[in-house]
Amino acid sequence: MKKLLAYFLSMFLLVGAVFAADPAEGLWKSIDDKTGEVTALWKIYVEDGVLYGTIAATVADPQDVIASACKSSYKGFPVSGDVNKMTTVGTPWIFGMKKESAGNWKDGNIIDPSNGKMYGCVIKYLAAGETNKKFTAKEPTLAMAGTVGPIQVFQYWLPATEAEIKAAQTKYPASK
Repeated sequence: MKKLLAYFLSMFLLVGAVFAADPAEGLWKSIDDKTGEVTALWKIYVEDGVLYGTIAATVADPQDVIASACKSSYKGFPVSGDVNKMTTVGTPWIFGMKKESAGNWKDGNIIDPSNGKMYGCVIKYLAAGETNKKFTAKEPTLAMAGTVGPIQVFQYWLPATEAEIKAAQTKYPASK
C-alpha cells in the first residue's frame, strides 16, 4: 500500500511540475526607473509556448485610452488591425518571447504605447535575493530589458495584485 501511495504521490508531483506556470507569469507593476513610480499594471502570460504581456490597468489615464502614438502596424504584432486605434489596456504590448529557461525569455518585442517605439525584449525572473547587474531583488521581481542592438536597459517590475488592478480601474475608469 505504501508503494502505491508513493507512486501516486510522485506522479502527482511530476504532473504538477510539468504544468506549473512559469515564474514570469502573473500580475506585475512596471516601475519607472527614474521616479520609482508605478507606470502600469500588467498581466504576463504564456500561450502556445510564447510569452505575452498586456496592460491590465493604467494608473494615469482612462482604461479605454487609445494608443494613438503608435504606428498602424509593427512586424510580428500578434493582433490584426491598426495598432494606433487599439486601447492601451488589453493589447499585447509584449509579444513573441521565446523561453530560454524557467523565468527567462528572449527574442521578443515590447512596444511602449505612450510613444509607439518598439524595442527588443528580454525578461528575467529574479527570486528574492537574486541579482541582475548591480540590482538585488528584495522580493520576486521581473528584470525587463528593452534592447536596441547590444544595449540593454533594465526596469525592475514588482508583483501586483487583483486589488491594485481594481483600484486603478476605479480611479481611472473608462471615459465612455
